[in-house]
Amino acid sequence: MKKTSTRLADGRELIYYDLRDDVVRDAVDRRPLERTVTTSEVRRDPLLGDAVAIASHRQGRTYHPPADECPLCPSQGERLSEIPDSSYDVVVFENRFPSLAGDSGRCEVVCFTSDHNASFADLTEEQARLVLEAWTDRTSELSHLPSVEQVFCFENRGAEIGVTLGHPHGQIYAYPFTTPRTALMLRSVAAHKEATGGENLFDAVLERELAEERVVLESEHWVAFVPYAAHWPYEVHLYPKRRVPDLLGLDEEARTEFPKVYLELLRRFDRIFDSGQEEGAGESATPYIAAWHQAPFGALEEFEGVSRDDFALHLELFTIRRTSGKLKFLAGSESGMNVFINDIRPEAAAQRLREVASS
Repeated sequence: MKKTSTRLADGRELIYYDLRDDVVRDAVDRRPLERTVTTSEVRRDPLLGDAVAIASHRQGRTYHPPADECPLCPSQGERLSEIPDSSYDVVVFENRFPSLAGDSGRCEVVCFTSDHNASFADLTEEQARLVLEAWTDRTSELSHLPSVEQVFCFENRGAEIGVTLGHPHGQIYAYPFTTPRTALMLRSVAAHKEATGGENLFDAVLERELAEERVVLESEHWVAFVPYAAHWPYEVHLYPKRRVPDLLGLDEEARTEFPKVYLELLRRFDRIFDSGQEEGAGESATPYIAAWHQAPFGALEEFEGVSRDDFALHLELFTIRRTSGKLKFLAGSESGMNVFINDIRPEAAAQRLREVASS
């Protein structure tokens, strides 16, 4: 992997990640851009104890542009985009309309491929490995920023999810706090550790799932399963079998095996509703969110007896589609009380994901 860092016309950082070491990245951003001005701030909710990012400048962000005006495609001639060069393998750059900025953290965009009509599932294993290396590198770099406490790499795919740019891409949020979801996990880990005399909760969960009928895929170094209390109609958690706190902790064997396992999982997701067994069969391109959960880099004093090494890196992949042509909406119980109601038994979801072929 070759890494080349440069600056866009408005001062934002852009980084090329290339498969070949002999690639030269010296294209200049020729757009007449002014410096980006953001109004991002983080406010604490005194009752819930969580944080809300206020980012009113995002109202003006790019919204469903036509394909020939996509800002994530390479620049071609006088058609200028966020990527100055005429081609790329993987690119990461600071978001022009960030939810978090300055003392409130940082937001980046990750372009998985220059092919506008592709998806992550279309990547080769070599390309997927390069994306993994980019995620890992950005996690390392962002963790050293004084305002950053947790790094979150994720992908939103599909208009149903709320994606405003169709080009295959993901994002990285570098938060100035430990996110509420992670805090809940850490509190559960702390309570379990105390109650069992030191047992790790993530290890216990993984051991239980490996013995159950909800395993979807298993390899030498990874396992994917539908969790016992899945919140979403089709939800899969992907864990390395050796517990590590973050992407930096993965060994070479796990890194090498990841692309094959993850691509297989994504391709199966695209075939959940495409078997001819349901009304409306033929629907593909399943909308999903893929989210890496990593240990915070900040102090964990509030979680008594827990260290970063007690956390387990894992990816959570889920779709809001519950059946062909029907979405799972977060209505009264979910949005009002945060109590999810799942219409599909996790065991049935796992069976469906086992039986669909990826190609």
